[in-house]
Amino acid sequence: MRRLIAAMLLAFAISSATGCLIPMYDSDPAVRARQLIYTSEDLRNMRMEWQRFWFLDMPDHQNPWRTHGGII
Repeated sequence: MRRLIAAMLLAFAISSATGCLIPMYDSDPAVRARQLIYTSEDLRNMRMEWQRFWFLDMPDHQNPWRTHGGII
């Protein structure tokens, strides 16, 4: 029984160190490049969506120079 548990722990440790069982990207370089481009576009869109959610993309209405405000 102790050998079985040790073998299962060893198998689990080896299998978890090798990576994912099902690869995320295709093995064909052309298809993999397209998948990576789509993934990076999604991440960029997520950053723009985050800025829009927190109103960081709104224009600044303050003037970069001081104005008098009165009649000159």
